Amino acid sequence: MGKVYIVGSGPGDPDLLTLKAARILREADVVLYDRLVSNDVLSLTKPGCLHVYVGKEDGKHTIPQEEINRLLLYYATIYEKVVRLKGGDPFIFGRGGEEAVFLAKNGIPFEVVPGISSFYSVPAYAGIPLTMRGLSSSFAVVTGHEAPNKERRVNWRSFKDVDTLVILMGVKNRQRIARELIEAGRDPNDPVAFIERGTTEDQRIVISTLREVSENPPEVHPPAVFVVGKVVEIHRYVRDFLENLITLEGIHNADT
Repeated sequence: MGKVYIVGSGPGDPDLLTLKAARILREADVVLYDRLVSNDVLSLTKPGCLHVYVGKEDGKHTIPQEEINRLLLYYATIYEKVVRLKGGDPFIFGRGGEEAVFLAKNGIPFEVVPGISSFYSVPAYAGIPLTMRGLSSSFAVVTGHEAPNKERRVNWRSFKDVDTLVILMGVKNRQRIARELIEAGRDPNDPVAFIERGTTEDQRIVISTLREVSENPPEVHPPAVFVVGKVVEIHRYVRDFLENLITLEGIHNADT
C-alpha cells in the first residue's frame, strides 16, 4: 500500500509552491490534478510520472468526486507515492477534507501538505491588504458557490459588519451576492475588486462598488477572487508601483 499526499499548489504563480510540495512532486509516481494547476507546476514531476486530470469547472465535474476517491484508492494500491494536487490550499473549499476522511476510512496512509491560499495571496498581489490599521480589523472568507442540496445556506447578514469580505467562486453569482449584501445592511458604496487569474502573468483587476455589481455587474471571468471592503481603495495607491515593477522585471528578464 502506497501513501497519498493531498497537496496544495498555491494560487497560480509556480514560485509560490512550497518547498515541501515541490519535493513531493519530484518524488511522485502519479499526480491527480485539478483544473487550476499549471503546467509549470506539473513540469516539476520526474520523468515517467503519470498525470491524471480530474478537474472541475463551474460545478461541472469532469469526474465525480466518488470516482476521484476510487482512483485514489486504486493508485495507492499500485504506486508508492500518489499526489492529489489542488489549487490553493486543499482544505479551503477544495474538498481536501472529504478526501482525507475517505482515505482514513479506507485505511490508506496519507499526509496533507498545505498550500498558499488564493483568499489572501491574490488580493496581496493586487495591492489589497485584507487588514489595515484604520480601515480593516477583521475579515471573513466565504464561498459564493454552494452545493444545491446544502441544508444550511450562507447567511449574508452575518457578514454585514465584517470589514473585509473575501468571496471565492463567486463570479457567477456576483450580482445576487451583491444584492443580498446590500439587503443585509452593507454600504452600497463599499468598494469591490475582482481579481482574475491572480498571481499569474494574466492577472486582471476590475474595480467596482457593491451598488454597481448589484445593478450592472462588470464583465468578469473565473477564476477570480471577489473582495468587498474599504481596503480595496488601497489598490489605487500601489497600482502604478506594481505595474512599473512588473514592467521593470519584464525588461530585466528580457535582457538576461
